Amino acid sequence: MSALRVPGLPRTVLRLHRPALIVWGAFVAALIGWLVWLNTVTSSAGERERAYCDHHETCNILDQLNYGQRTVWVATLVCYSSLAVAAWAGASLIGRELESGTAQLAWTQGVSPARWLAAKLAVPALLTTLGCTALVLAYRRAWSAHPGLRDGDWTSVTTFVARGPATVAYALCALALGALTALLLRRTLPALGVSLAATWALHFALERFREHLWPSVTRVTATEDVWPRHVWQLESGTIEHGHRVAHAGGSPCEGNPAQVKQCADKLDITGYYQVYHPRSHYWPLHLVESGIVLAVAALATVLAFRLLPRRTRAARKESLA
Repeated sequence: MSALRVPGLPRTVLRLHRPALIVWGAFVAALIGWLVWLNTVTSSAGERERAYCDHHETCNILDQLNYGQRTVWVATLVCYSSLAVAAWAGASLIGRELESGTAQLAWTQGVSPARWLAAKLAVPALLTTLGCTALVLAYRRAWSAHPGLRDGDWTSVTTFVARGPATVAYALCALALGALTALLLRRTLPALGVSLAATWALHFALERFREHLWPSVTRVTATEDVWPRHVWQLESGTIEHGHRVAHAGGSPCEGNPAQVKQCADKLDITGYYQVYHPRSHYWPLHLVESGIVLAVAALATVLAFRLLPRRTRAARKESLA
Protein backbone atom coordinates (compact mmCIF):
# COMPACT_ATOMS: atom_id res chain seq x y z
CA MET A 1 0.00 0.00 0.00
CA SER A 2 2.89 2.36 0.66
CA ALA A 3 3.85 2.21 -3.02
CA LEU A 4 0.45 3.61 -3.92
CA ARG A 5 0.81 6.63 -1.68
CA VAL A 6 1.23 10.00 -3.34
CA PRO A 7 4.68 11.35 -2.44
CA GLY A 8 5.61 14.60 -0.72
CA LEU A 9 4.50 17.84 -2.29
CA PRO A 10 1.74 16.43 -4.53
CA ARG A 11 0.19 14.82 -1.45
CA THR A 12 0.28 18.19 0.30
CA VAL A 13 -1.46 19.83 -2.67
CA LEU A 14 -4.17 17.15 -2.64
CA ARG A 15 -4.71 17.50 1.08
CA LEU A 16 -4.82 21.28 0.98
CA HIS A 17 -7.31 21.41 -1.88
CA ARG A 18 -9.39 18.36 -0.93
CA PRO A 19 -12.69 20.33 -0.98
CA ALA A 20 -12.06 21.45 -4.56
CA LEU A 21 -11.22 17.87 -5.55
CA ILE A 22 -14.47 16.63 -4.01
CA VAL A 23 -16.49 19.33 -5.78
CA TRP A 24 -14.81 18.56 -9.12
CA GLY A 25 -15.40 14.83 -8.73
CA ALA A 26 -19.03 15.43 -7.78
CA PHE A 27 -19.49 17.73 -10.81
CA VAL A 28 -18.09 15.15 -13.21
CA ALA A 29 -20.10 12.32 -11.66
CA ALA A 30 -23.31 14.39 -11.68
CA LEU A 31 -23.00 15.28 -15.37
CA ILE A 32 -22.22 11.71 -16.37
CA GLY A 33 -25.15 10.49 -14.28
CA TRP A 34 -27.40 13.09 -15.92
CA LEU A 35 -26.31 11.89 -19.37
CA VAL A 36 -27.02 8.29 -18.41
CA TRP A 37 -30.50 9.30 -17.22
CA LEU A 38 -31.17 11.26 -20.40
CA ASN A 39 -30.11 8.36 -22.59
CA THR A 40 -32.11 5.73 -20.76
CA VAL A 41 -35.27 7.21 -19.27
CA THR A 42 -35.80 10.49 -21.18
CA SER A 43 -34.63 9.17 -24.55
CA SER A 44 -36.90 6.11 -24.33
CA ALA A 45 -39.92 8.33 -23.76
CA GLY A 46 -38.81 10.64 -26.57
CA GLU A 47 -38.35 7.79 -29.03
CA ARG A 48 -41.82 6.49 -28.22
CA GLU A 49 -43.27 9.94 -28.85
CA ARG A 50 -41.38 10.24 -32.13
CA ALA A 51 -42.59 6.84 -33.31
CA TYR A 52 -46.18 7.82 -32.44
CA CYS A 53 -45.87 11.17 -34.22
CA ASP A 54 -44.65 9.44 -37.40
CA HIS A 55 -48.09 7.80 -37.75
CA HIS A 56 -50.45 10.40 -36.28
CA GLU A 57 -51.30 13.97 -37.19
CA THR A 58 -51.48 15.22 -33.60
CA CYS A 59 -49.04 14.14 -30.91
CA ASN A 60 -47.12 15.28 -27.85
CA ILE A 61 -43.41 16.12 -28.26
CA LEU A 62 -42.65 17.22 -24.68
CA ASP A 63 -40.21 14.38 -23.95
CA GLN A 64 -38.45 14.95 -27.27
CA LEU A 65 -37.99 18.62 -26.40
CA ASN A 66 -36.83 17.78 -22.89
CA TYR A 67 -34.15 15.44 -24.21
CA GLY A 68 -32.84 17.95 -26.74
CA GLN A 69 -32.83 20.93 -24.39
CA ARG A 70 -31.21 19.09 -21.49
CA THR A 71 -28.53 17.64 -23.73
CA VAL A 72 -27.70 21.22 -24.74
CA TRP A 73 -27.53 22.20 -21.04
CA VAL A 74 -25.02 19.42 -20.41
CA ALA A 75 -22.95 20.56 -23.41
CA THR A 76 -22.95 24.11 -22.03
CA LEU A 77 -21.71 22.95 -18.62
CA VAL A 78 -18.99 20.80 -20.19
CA CYS A 79 -17.90 23.55 -22.59
CA TYR A 80 -17.65 26.29 -19.98
CA SER A 81 -16.37 24.19 -17.07
CA SER A 82 -13.04 25.89 -17.77
CA LEU A 83 -14.44 29.11 -16.27
CA ALA A 84 -14.75 27.42 -12.89
CA VAL A 85 -11.21 26.07 -13.24
CA ALA A 86 -9.90 29.58 -13.99
CA ALA A 87 -11.69 31.12 -11.01
CA TRP A 88 -10.42 28.42 -8.64
CA ALA A 89 -6.84 28.54 -9.95
CA GLY A 90 -6.64 32.32 -9.68
CA ALA A 91 -8.27 32.56 -6.26
CA SER A 92 -7.72 29.42 -4.19
CA LEU A 93 -4.87 27.53 -5.84
CA ILE A 94 -2.33 30.38 -6.11
CA GLY A 95 -3.83 33.75 -5.15
CA ARG A 96 -4.89 32.88 -1.63
CA GLU A 97 -1.54 31.34 -0.74
CA LEU A 98 0.39 34.35 -2.02
CA GLU A 99 -1.91 36.77 -0.22
CA SER A 100 -1.87 34.90 3.08
CA GLY A 101 1.86 34.17 3.04
CA THR A 102 1.44 30.37 2.96
CA ALA A 103 3.50 30.15 -0.22
CA GLN A 104 6.35 32.16 1.30
CA LEU A 105 6.32 29.86 4.31
CA ALA A 106 6.59 26.79 2.06
CA TRP A 107 9.57 28.34 0.27
CA THR A 108 11.42 28.54 3.59
CA GLN A 109 10.75 24.87 4.39
CA GLY A 110 13.03 23.34 1.79
CA VAL A 111 10.59 23.63 -1.13
CA SER A 112 11.91 25.75 -3.98
CA PRO A 113 9.46 28.16 -5.63
CA ALA A 114 9.78 26.32 -8.95
CA ARG A 115 8.96 22.95 -7.33
CA TRP A 116 6.08 24.57 -5.46
CA LEU A 117 4.54 26.02 -8.63
CA ALA A 118 5.18 22.83 -10.62
CA ALA A 119 3.30 20.75 -8.05
CA LYS A 120 0.53 23.36 -7.86
CA LEU A 121 0.00 23.07 -11.60
CA ALA A 122 0.79 19.42 -12.29
CA VAL A 123 -1.59 17.82 -9.78
CA PRO A 124 -4.68 19.87 -10.77
CA ALA A 125 -3.74 19.50 -14.45
CA LEU A 126 -3.78 15.70 -14.13
CA LEU A 127 -7.10 15.62 -12.28
CA THR A 128 -8.65 18.18 -14.64
CA THR A 129 -7.53 16.19 -17.68
CA LEU A 130 -8.99 12.97 -16.29
CA GLY A 131 -12.31 14.61 -15.41
CA CYS A 132 -12.68 16.47 -18.71
CA THR A 133 -11.77 13.35 -20.69
CA ALA A 134 -14.48 11.39 -18.88
CA LEU A 135 -17.00 14.16 -19.64
CA VAL A 136 -16.06 14.28 -23.32
CA LEU A 137 -16.33 10.52 -23.75
CA ALA A 138 -19.70 10.42 -21.98
CA TYR A 139 -21.06 13.36 -23.97
CA ARG A 140 -19.87 11.96 -27.31
CA ARG A 141 -21.64 8.68 -26.57
CA ALA A 142 -24.83 10.50 -25.56
CA TRP A 143 -24.73 12.92 -28.51
CA SER A 144 -24.48 10.16 -31.10
CA ALA A 145 -26.99 7.80 -29.44
CA HIS A 146 -30.24 9.53 -30.48
CA PRO A 147 -29.69 11.88 -33.45
CA GLY A 148 -33.43 12.21 -34.06
CA LEU A 149 -34.01 13.75 -30.62
CA ARG A 150 -31.12 16.14 -30.11
CA ASP A 151 -31.20 19.89 -30.63
CA GLY A 152 -28.65 21.54 -32.88
CA ASP A 153 -25.87 20.03 -34.95
CA TRP A 154 -22.09 19.75 -34.77
CA THR A 155 -21.89 23.48 -35.49
CA SER A 156 -23.48 24.46 -32.16
CA VAL A 157 -21.05 26.57 -30.11
CA THR A 158 -21.12 24.39 -27.01
CA THR A 159 -21.47 21.04 -28.77
CA PHE A 160 -18.45 21.86 -30.93
CA VAL A 161 -16.23 22.08 -27.82
CA ALA A 162 -17.89 19.42 -25.69
CA ARG A 163 -17.42 16.66 -28.27
CA GLY A 164 -13.63 16.71 -28.34
CA PRO A 165 -10.27 17.46 -26.73
CA ALA A 166 -10.87 21.22 -26.87
CA THR A 167 -12.70 20.75 -23.56
CA VAL A 168 -9.46 19.50 -21.99
CA ALA A 169 -7.41 22.21 -23.72
CA TYR A 170 -9.63 25.02 -22.41
CA ALA A 171 -9.49 23.63 -18.87
CA LEU A 172 -5.69 23.37 -18.91
CA CYS A 173 -5.44 26.86 -20.36
CA ALA A 174 -7.75 28.19 -17.66
CA LEU A 175 -5.51 26.61 -15.01
CA ALA A 176 -2.42 28.28 -16.49
CA LEU A 177 -4.14 31.65 -16.91
CA GLY A 178 -5.37 31.51 -13.32
CA ALA A 179 -1.87 30.81 -12.02
CA LEU A 180 -0.34 33.60 -14.11
CA THR A 181 -3.00 36.08 -13.04
CA ALA A 182 -2.51 35.21 -9.37
CA LEU A 183 1.24 35.69 -9.64
CA LEU A 184 0.72 39.05 -11.31
CA LEU A 185 -1.85 40.39 -8.85
CA ARG A 186 -1.08 38.45 -5.62
CA ARG A 187 -4.62 39.09 -4.40
CA THR A 188 -7.40 36.52 -4.23
CA LEU A 189 -10.47 38.37 -5.48
CA PRO A 190 -8.78 40.41 -8.25
CA ALA A 191 -7.05 37.24 -9.50
CA LEU A 192 -10.38 35.42 -9.52
CA GLY A 193 -12.06 38.13 -11.58
CA VAL A 194 -9.24 38.66 -14.07
CA SER A 195 -8.60 34.95 -14.67
CA LEU A 196 -12.31 34.40 -15.21
CA ALA A 197 -12.46 37.32 -17.67
CA ALA A 198 -9.35 36.15 -19.54
CA THR A 199 -10.73 32.64 -19.99
CA TRP A 200 -14.09 33.98 -21.13
CA ALA A 201 -12.34 36.32 -23.61
CA LEU A 202 -10.44 33.36 -25.07
CA HIS A 203 -13.68 31.42 -25.50
CA PHE A 204 -15.36 34.42 -27.10
CA ALA A 205 -12.49 35.17 -29.50
CA LEU A 206 -12.21 31.61 -30.80
CA GLU A 207 -15.98 31.23 -31.11
CA ARG A 208 -16.02 34.46 -33.13
CA PHE A 209 -13.22 33.39 -35.51
CA ARG A 210 -13.80 29.61 -35.47
CA GLU A 211 -15.07 29.49 -39.04
CA HIS A 212 -11.73 30.88 -40.27
CA LEU A 213 -9.55 28.23 -38.63
CA TRP A 214 -9.80 25.94 -41.66
CA PRO A 215 -10.40 26.70 -45.37
CA SER A 216 -14.09 26.58 -46.23
CA VAL A 217 -15.70 25.00 -49.28
CA THR A 218 -17.24 27.15 -52.04
CA ARG A 219 -19.91 25.64 -54.24
CA VAL A 220 -20.96 27.36 -57.48
CA THR A 221 -24.09 26.35 -59.40
CA ALA A 222 -25.84 27.65 -62.49
CA THR A 223 -29.18 27.82 -60.68
CA GLU A 224 -30.05 28.41 -57.05
CA ASP A 225 -29.76 25.18 -55.09
CA VAL A 226 -30.53 23.95 -51.59
CA TRP A 227 -27.78 23.67 -49.00
CA PRO A 228 -26.09 20.27 -48.57
CA ARG A 229 -27.07 18.44 -45.39
CA HIS A 230 -25.22 18.84 -42.09
CA VAL A 231 -23.05 21.74 -43.19
CA TRP A 232 -22.03 24.92 -41.41
CA GLN A 233 -23.56 27.63 -43.58
CA LEU A 234 -21.29 30.67 -43.84
CA GLU A 235 -22.36 32.70 -46.85
CA SER A 236 -24.48 32.48 -49.99
CA GLY A 237 -25.31 34.78 -52.84
CA THR A 238 -25.16 35.41 -56.54
CA ILE A 239 -22.45 35.98 -59.10
CA GLU A 240 -23.26 39.29 -60.79
CA HIS A 241 -21.04 40.88 -63.44
CA GLY A 242 -18.38 38.32 -62.56
CA HIS A 243 -18.32 39.21 -58.84
CA ARG A 244 -19.82 37.58 -55.78
CA VAL A 245 -22.68 39.44 -54.13
CA ALA A 246 -23.77 38.07 -50.75
CA HIS A 247 -27.49 37.92 -50.00
CA ALA A 248 -28.15 37.19 -46.33
CA GLY A 249 -31.92 37.37 -46.79
CA GLY A 250 -32.09 34.91 -49.67
CA SER A 251 -32.11 35.19 -53.44
CA PRO A 252 -32.88 38.60 -54.96
CA CYS A 253 -35.04 36.91 -57.60
CA GLU A 254 -38.27 35.22 -56.56
CA GLY A 255 -41.42 34.03 -58.26
CA ASN A 256 -42.11 31.50 -61.01
CA PRO A 257 -39.27 30.26 -63.25
CA ALA A 258 -39.98 32.85 -65.93
CA GLN A 259 -39.89 35.71 -63.42
CA VAL A 260 -36.68 34.37 -61.86
CA LYS A 261 -35.02 34.16 -65.28
CA GLN A 262 -36.11 37.66 -66.21
CA CYS A 263 -34.79 39.02 -62.92
CA ALA A 264 -31.51 37.13 -63.31
CA ASP A 265 -31.01 38.51 -66.83
CA LYS A 266 -31.73 42.02 -65.61
CA LEU A 267 -29.17 41.76 -62.80
CA ASP A 268 -26.70 39.86 -65.01
CA ILE A 269 -26.69 36.89 -62.62
CA THR A 270 -24.53 34.15 -64.11
CA GLY A 271 -24.53 31.78 -61.17
CA TYR A 272 -25.07 31.16 -57.48
CA TYR A 273 -22.56 30.29 -54.78
CA GLN A 274 -22.53 28.82 -51.29
CA VAL A 275 -19.69 28.94 -48.77
CA TYR A 276 -19.75 26.37 -45.97
CA HIS A 277 -17.88 23.87 -43.86
CA PRO A 278 -18.97 20.26 -44.44
CA ARG A 279 -19.29 17.91 -41.50
CA SER A 280 -15.89 16.41 -42.40
CA HIS A 281 -14.30 19.72 -41.35
CA TYR A 282 -15.26 19.22 -37.73
CA TRP A 283 -12.01 17.55 -36.68
CA PRO A 284 -9.66 19.90 -38.57
CA LEU A 285 -11.45 22.92 -37.08
CA HIS A 286 -11.58 21.34 -33.64
CA LEU A 287 -7.94 20.28 -33.56
CA VAL A 288 -6.68 23.66 -34.80
CA GLU A 289 -8.68 25.37 -32.05
CA SER A 290 -7.38 22.92 -29.47
CA GLY A 291 -3.82 23.60 -30.63
CA ILE A 292 -4.28 27.36 -30.30
CA VAL A 293 -5.69 27.00 -26.79
CA LEU A 294 -2.85 24.69 -25.73
CA ALA A 295 -0.33 27.17 -27.16
CA VAL A 296 -1.88 29.90 -25.01
CA ALA A 297 -1.71 27.55 -22.02
CA ALA A 298 1.97 26.82 -22.67
CA LEU A 299 2.74 30.54 -23.03
CA ALA A 300 0.91 31.37 -19.79
CA THR A 301 2.79 28.59 -17.98
CA VAL A 302 6.18 29.82 -19.22
CA LEU A 303 5.34 33.38 -18.21
CA ALA A 304 4.23 32.19 -14.77
CA PHE A 305 7.56 30.42 -14.16
CA ARG A 306 9.50 33.45 -15.44
CA LEU A 307 7.52 35.73 -13.15
CA LEU A 308 7.97 33.50 -10.11
CA PRO A 309 11.56 34.61 -9.20
CA ARG A 310 10.41 38.23 -9.07
CA ARG A 311 7.60 37.32 -6.73
CA THR A 312 10.05 35.32 -4.60
CA ARG A 313 12.39 38.30 -4.27
CA ALA A 314 9.48 40.61 -3.47
CA ALA A 315 8.27 38.22 -0.76
CA ARG A 316 11.74 38.09 0.81
CA LYS A 317 11.98 41.88 0.87
CA GLU A 318 8.58 42.12 2.52
CA SER A 319 9.57 39.56 5.17
CA LEU A 320 12.81 41.43 5.92
CA ALA A 321 10.96 44.73 6.17
